[in-house]
Amino acid sequence: MQKSDIGIIGMAVMGQNLALNIESRGFSVAVYNRTGSRTKEFIQKRAKNKNIVATYSIPDFVKSLVRPRKVLLMVKAGEAVDIFIEKIIPLLDEGDIIIDGGNSYFKDTERRYKIVENRGLLYLGTGIS
Repeated sequence: MQKSDIGIIGMAVMGQNLALNIESRGFSVAVYNRTGSRTKEFIQKRAKNKNIVATYSIPDFVKSLVRPRKVLLMVKAGEAVDIFIEKIIPLLDEGDIIIDGGNSYFKDTERRYKIVENRGLLYLGTGIS
């Protein structure tokens, strides 16, 4: 399996555009969406012939990333971020990085930072969208 430089979870408009933008700068990108049909459509249309790899499960997504892994969450702020963090942290290793690209409330970011830090991971709340 090809290893990607960065992974993006969430293939709505912002996630897709960031994947294309990052890939256009010479980086390989793995993508995942909870609904596989959205990932498949993105790969077959907008990401066709790009250095973007589709994954259809969280374990495959994590396995597809070079270490230290960089995971960019582009999901709706709130509970969805917590759900994905909960799913992904058991699969990550010390030094891996989770980047929350949603507009999370700063108190949520502080709470998540503590949870992730306790696992030896790095957490960035960036508020991209």
